[in-house]
Amino acid sequence: MSEKNQNQMEKIVSLAKRRGFVFPGSEIYGGLANSYDYGPLGAELKNNIKQLWWKYFVRDREDMTGIDGNIILNPKVWEASGHVSNFKDALVECKECHQRFRPDKLKDPSKCPDCGGEFTEQKMFSGMFKTAIGPVEKDALEAYLRPETAGAIFINYKNVLNSTNKKIPFGIGQMGKAFRNEITAGQFIFRMLEFEQMEIEYFINPDSDWNKIFNGWVDYIYGFAEKIGLPKENFYNHEIDDQDRAFYSKRTIDIEYQFPWGLDELWAIAYRTDYDLSRHQEMSGENLEYFDDSANRRFIPHVIEPTFGVDRTVLAILATAYNEEKLENGETRVVLKFQPNIAPYKVAVFPLLKNKPELVAKAKEIFTLLKENYATEFDDNGNVGKRYRRQDEIGTPFCVTVDFESLEDNDVTVRDRDTMKQERVKVGELKKYLEEKLR
Repeated sequence: MSEKNQNQMEKIVSLAKRRGFVFPGSEIYGGLANSYDYGPLGAELKNNIKQLWWKYFVRDREDMTGIDGNIILNPKVWEASGHVSNFKDALVECKECHQRFRPDKLKDPSKCPDCGGEFTEQKMFSGMFKTAIGPVEKDALEAYLRPETAGAIFINYKNVLNSTNKKIPFGIGQMGKAFRNEITAGQFIFRMLEFEQMEIEYFINPDSDWNKIFNGWVDYIYGFAEKIGLPKENFYNHEIDDQDRAFYSKRTIDIEYQFPWGLDELWAIAYRTDYDLSRHQEMSGENLEYFDDSANRRFIPHVIEPTFGVDRTVLAILATAYNEEKLENGETRVVLKFQPNIAPYKVAVFPLLKNKPELVAKAKEIFTLLKENYATEFDDNGNVGKRYRRQDEIGTPFCVTVDFESLEDNDVTVRDRDTMKQERVKVGELKKYLEEKLR
């Protein structure tokens, strides 16, 4: 990573902590590698992204439905999927500084990137976290924290069919936590031990034009990118070569994004054929065939899988929204230019002076009015200029200031985050004004 981009990442990480987006995990106990907690604003931003994803991919499509599966599944699920035997990575340790690395993530796998020392021989380690079910450990059932959310979708595919009126082609979406035993440090929240996924398994007829359906999903994914403010020119579709794809996949695209350190995987889409349902049918003994009554035939559906990392999406949005602007007075303002639909707060309300009860009361009245429809913050800390800078840093699209004129004419000053322009708006027209601007 260049010095300029490293500096940008450091600024984003610093702002994220200072303004309550992301905190280091277990910080008061010295931290825990590859773990982070979302603060008040980070939780709002993350939830806004998830809600928009669910609406766009699940609720707005007639060929989609959703589930919420367990984190701990019967361990046979992961045996059938191949995770128990195949979800492993190589590990090397530096003989000098004893840092451990995955060789496939090193630019030069022959020497330690930290001290230049030699590595030990490669050893394999499991990427799954084990746990035990039962009060006595030696008699307990060995289970796993799920390494991905897709497992619950496949094992509930038949239940969904039987409980809904869905016909193939149709998809099942799910959001939730997944866990991977990462040993290499990620870029901030890019790679973590505990992370969140948004995944879809889209079931199709094996005789259908899967490539056309696949490309349709790629286009639809980019519609979501536009909705959350990620410009298409920052993306790259990395077609995975035959030798690098999973053996069951006929086509895989890593949808990469231009992060401060360069292009890296943000989302992905894969055509998994009938591998998953066939394996679960074989291992469980349950008939998972689909009966097509129009063709009077049975088949095991094939699957196209779009998958999204929530935390990587948060990071991509933070990196894209982060701007430093030189002002006419020579000062520099930091502003997060979020799309309004995902901003943690849509509007902030200020009294011009916090020590004037009549201004505070009027501002509180407007705050109460607006929070019925919008995520709204009341801010009376410091002078108005400092409040503007704080709201810029957390990405609030609009600020409403109540001054002495407001008490006489019932007007307020509305300030736009991106242009910094201000205009007077009647309190009675404020909701309509914001509705048009935030649409």
